[in-house]
Amino acid sequence: MKRSPEDVTINPRDIRFNMDAAKTGYWMDGDPVATAIMNTLSLTFPDGERLFIDAVRAYKDRLDGKLAQDVKDFIAQEAIHSREHHLLNKAIDRTKYPVERVEAMIRERIAFSRSAGPMRMLIATICLEHFTAMLADMRALHADMFSKTDPEIERLWRWHAMEETEHKAVTYDVFMEVTKGWSPVKRYFRRCMAMALISYFFTRNIATYSTWMLEADGYTPEEAKKAVRNFLWKKPGFFARGWKIWISWFKPGFHPWDHDNRALMDEWRSEFDLVAAE
Repeated sequence: MKRSPEDVTINPRDIRFNMDAAKTGYWMDGDPVATAIMNTLSLTFPDGERLFIDAVRAYKDRLDGKLAQDVKDFIAQEAIHSREHHLLNKAIDRTKYPVERVEAMIRERIAFSRSAGPMRMLIATICLEHFTAMLADMRALHADMFSKTDPEIERLWRWHAMEETEHKAVTYDVFMEVTKGWSPVKRYFRRCMAMALISYFFTRNIATYSTWMLEADGYTPEEAKKAVRNFLWKKPGFFARGWKIWISWFKPGFHPWDHDNRALMDEWRSEFDLVAAE
């Protein structure tokens, strides 16, 4: 079985960001559509990352060596991500935007993932971690998307993208370890079916919740749907740009580090290592 390279280490960086610029309106490049989508994505993180933490924690007694340490560091990273995005989410104007409605729907989806026990949670987690790693790669390759964003908020998203890349295979390695008694066919079928379902629901839900946010800005339902669809799938194609990484999941023998983008993240890693050490 493939595993993460031995020289890939997970470094929890306890960094705090100033979210004041997010209180001023359309913080994402002054674009209401981009801001609605990124706010929606941020709203998924606190509860979602708690799910990821609980998914790997359920199997920690079955892990040892480097993987056990990677899981410990993964949990620390995700807890810090959850904390910072919770603060960003608090900056959203809840008197104007349907934040509570969106959060309620997110909690409902996460409760469903939890309802069938730790293996369903773990399989959901490996799929969503692949998705977030895909989006992180897009963030690295297309920095123009944040060209007019307040530097502190831009750094938050760049830090998050870098750490998502750094730990992108941890939950997958846990899955491979705890299912080593399964047949390769069973493992392949379960993860591919899960990815197909989660990809459909995740992209649909982000689009739906973002549409609600735009309607609060005065868009008609039709205008909001069209604007969100264009941003996600056409220009800049926030989801569509990552299709090659997404589809690699369905290759037999897949591992997240088959797409080795460490070099792309090296400059960011050095920057945030220095900040965390201060």
